[in-house]
Amino acid sequence: MQFKNKVVVITGGAHGIGKTTKEAFEAEGALVEVIDIAEGTHFVGDISKKEVLEAFASYVLERHGHVDYLINNALPVMKGIDECSYEEFEYAMAAGVTAPFYLAKLFQDYFAEGACIINMSSSRDRMSQPQTESYTAAKGGIASLTHALAVSLAGKVRVNSISPGWIETGDEIYEGPDAIQQPVGRVGNTMDIANMILFLCSDKAGFITGENICIDGGMTKQMIYHGEHGWKKE
Repeated sequence: MQFKNKVVVITGGAHGIGKTTKEAFEAEGALVEVIDIAEGTHFVGDISKKEVLEAFASYVLERHGHVDYLINNALPVMKGIDECSYEEFEYAMAAGVTAPFYLAKLFQDYFAEGACIINMSSSRDRMSQPQTESYTAAKGGIASLTHALAVSLAGKVRVNSISPGWIETGDEIYEGPDAIQQPVGRVGNTMDIANMILFLCSDKAGFITGENICIDGGMTKQMIYHGEHGWKKE
């Protein structure tokens, strides 16, 4: 129960990595507040909107008075240059970069001693597929926001980001080339990321701040040519 009575705020906590992280913190005794656009028993709201962020921050502080850990996990929209409108790109920036910044600002004076912020980036902050500009730009932005916040909040809040690679958020099992393109031989799961979040929030990570940690089974380190690792040219 290393996080007993610690107050944890998670954006996008209704499913996937966010939900697994919520459950992992609760198993360690934490008090978790979630905001998500999906309906549920959590705080429901669109984090791209300033007034929603302010209402959520007020809700958290009225209930708890402080925050120990802020996990900025909510997903921005993924669209590319051919189809992404100006408004959709703005939404991706608002949900993926502006919201994490503004929540950090709203909670700035209420972070407890030993507080941490964990920002969810992506291995797409260093590599891309075609037609993913909105998502990739947001993930690159939050990776840079991480070290900026780490410096500005030095001595009060440690700030780190995680860049997941291929993470299966359901129950599908991948074999063959899909698995072995990761040197560890499998696709990741949500607990792989939740474990790192809990570690970074723990006292064991007290000397780590401003870092971006890529958790991708080694995928971004392995060069793959046609004919290797099960991949063949059609």
